[in-house]
Amino acid sequence: MQKPNYVPLIILLAISLLGVFMPAVPTQIVTEGLDSGDIAWMLVASAMVLLMTPGLAYFYGGMVNNKNVISTMLQSFIAMGVISILWVTVGFSLAFGESVGGLFGNPMTYFMFNGVLDSTPWSLAPTIPLALFAFFQLKFAVITPALVTGSMAERINFRSYVLFILLFSVFVYAPLAHWTWHPEGLLFNMGVLDFAGGTVVHMSAGWAALAGALYLKRRKSHVEASVLPPANIPFVLLGTGLLWFGWFGFNAGSAVGASALAVSAFATTNTAAGAAGIAWILFDVARGKKVSALGFCTGAVVGLVAITPAAGFVTIPSSIFIGVVASMISNYIAHLRTKSTLDDTLDVFPCHGVGGMVGMVMTGIFANSGVNSGVVDQGLAYGETTLFFNHMIALVLVSAFAFGMSFLLLKVTDMILPLRVSEEDEKVGLDISQHDEFLVEA
Repeated sequence: MQKPNYVPLIILLAISLLGVFMPAVPTQIVTEGLDSGDIAWMLVASAMVLLMTPGLAYFYGGMVNNKNVISTMLQSFIAMGVISILWVTVGFSLAFGESVGGLFGNPMTYFMFNGVLDSTPWSLAPTIPLALFAFFQLKFAVITPALVTGSMAERINFRSYVLFILLFSVFVYAPLAHWTWHPEGLLFNMGVLDFAGGTVVHMSAGWAALAGALYLKRRKSHVEASVLPPANIPFVLLGTGLLWFGWFGFNAGSAVGASALAVSAFATTNTAAGAAGIAWILFDVARGKKVSALGFCTGAVVGLVAITPAAGFVTIPSSIFIGVVASMISNYIAHLRTKSTLDDTLDVFPCHGVGGMVGMVMTGIFANSGVNSGVVDQGLAYGETTLFFNHMIALVLVSAFAFGMSFLLLKVTDMILPLRVSEEDEKVGLDISQHDEFLVEA
């Protein structure tokens, strides 16, 4: 029996009482200028993006050993709860509130969602209500910290994980979202392009994952070279399917309307994923390995990651090249990781961190104003250099910030609640040691 801890419940009760005293009652809901077709599509897209988090749970849950399936999957599901509350309370305001020096949003602008229902639409999404834009963005904020879990799987204390993702969302995700997507944000004003989150979501998660793997150090099974095989490859296949489906909302939804741009992003997303999945297994074959379900699934996800920043800026043929190159690079980095002592359990950094960086570079090369009139400086492939060099600067800046801040937050979390489970708990498995639940084998 675990020692009782009333603090988290008291905090939640305090927030709920705050909601009673600050109900954010709208004075007049704005309807002028809204488009019902855009609203319908964005409602669907928001739901599709939320489905990606359960998809990630199956994807990760199938890859860990059978003693850690439930704990790994729950780490994704719990993010849907805690980040949803954080987002309504202060997260949306930190990301999209009134800009403070281009670095973060004023936490009081939309504190407790005050003014969201009766505010005019977001300037870059003028045909949908601000509340819908806010909840579409929430789904991105949910999946980002969930992505990090794969690098620390099979050895992280669950309560510490929850604290870390809250800190990560406030001090890493929200500032990066503000830098990149707020009209007064630091990277936005540099002209950096990130259509759907290659920088904000995947690079931040990838670098946080690397920090986590380094901070938590190696699993005992990794040190002893006795790592158990994946628990359930069909779970991985199911998770991949859900992720691929949801990613259409992720990328095409980032057009924030039912438009030709959404169609273009939809097409580049599917094409890059297919190309990357095939490239991963062919790269394996070229190195003498067999075609595997796990390989195709991993490659497809890398393709989805890499096309994310570029989806609404590049042509459909270009997305084939992006998917293939990203897949081969990530495959090679994952291979190098297996030869090292780095214990990134599910290769989050090689897939999401490296995939996101490749996508950012490719956006700087292939972005074209013919696809998206919002592209001011075209990519390197079209004879212009400004965008490419700005992306290189942003890549270094975001990488340093995401890794450094994540490592610091891991240290802070560890000082409050120990991050690493005991050797005995790790041996038993986190399903039982953390949750008193276990997977029943058929």
